[in-house]
Amino acid sequence: MKCAIIGCGRIALNHIKAVETNGLELAALCDIVPGKAEGLLERAGRKRPAPKMYADYREMLVENPDIDLVAIATESGEHARIALDCIDAGKNLIVEKPIALSITDANEIIHRADERGVKVSACHQNRFNVAVQHTRRAMEEGRFGRMSHGSIHVRWNRGKDYYDQAPWRGTWAQDGGCLMNQCIHGVDLLRWMMGGEVVSVYAQTRQRFHRYLEAEDVGVAVLSFADGSVAIVEGTANVFPKNLEETLCLFGENGTVKIGGASTNNIDVWEFADEREEDQAIVGLEEPTSNVYGNGHSSLYADVVESIRESRAPYVDARAGRDALEIVLAIYKSQKTSLPVELPLENFASSDMKGEF
Repeated sequence: MKCAIIGCGRIALNHIKAVETNGLELAALCDIVPGKAEGLLERAGRKRPAPKMYADYREMLVENPDIDLVAIATESGEHARIALDCIDAGKNLIVEKPIALSITDANEIIHRADERGVKVSACHQNRFNVAVQHTRRAMEEGRFGRMSHGSIHVRWNRGKDYYDQAPWRGTWAQDGGCLMNQCIHGVDLLRWMMGGEVVSVYAQTRQRFHRYLEAEDVGVAVLSFADGSVAIVEGTANVFPKNLEETLCLFGENGTVKIGGASTNNIDVWEFADEREEDQAIVGLEEPTSNVYGNGHSSLYADVVESIRESRAPYVDARAGRDALEIVLAIYKSQKTSLPVELPLENFASSDMKGEF
């Protein structure tokens, strides 16, 4: 299966490794910045065979009709436009988070992919973390019972050097703040584990230390679910002096789980009323990771390839990407209006926050 990657920045290295791990052919790389694609290959330690290099992804699509799968790893504000062009060209997609920066664009990606019969996966790779998979299995088996509440805490550090690497970071038009960029993976996990159907969001966000940005560097929110359970979202880039944790907590009538570590990769608490022998191997589990991106890209690629071959939906489909985006945009709208926001959310985009801080 032939693949292409559009956008050769920080996260693209994980995509190259996932392509190689899954035995796929990297047919093309695309980036508008001269030399960036070559630099990515050098960072990956890859010499031959060299993929074709492009500055214009449309040219790449025209000249390579046999490409089966395209990964979009550009700045967030370009995800939707590129995704829609790729869908129109009949390409299956992996789209880095967030899948778009407006609900309208996310819905159009879903609609057009369904219409064209192509697979689109939102790159929420943390769903494949070992700790997360154990917890999801327990949830699907009903071990938690009725849910009381849950929480996600993304307590990370991002300094000026990080934002200076790419001028689009922290802008409303191309990125959003810490909740959109750093916290959206955790938001995805929280919504997924708690049952998905959020009916309202109330939030407060602030820009405390990053005055050179447009967007927030800390935010907290309360989510209300259709079944009566509630959840807390806390996200920040303000932790001194380095990343502290990304922690997901789930509290049910018959079970409590805390997934901790730098990126929801460890089992810190695993307690269930129906104790099982296999639980002993799960308690204290730690999945080593080299960075906060975790190890999930390769598993996500494997699933997408399988979904194409088996004509089924990807494990993390475009709707999952839209649902995580909806929560973050609802948080933004709540901050803007100082009111709770009811879901489903319509016609809101990160760019609607322009001038908030």
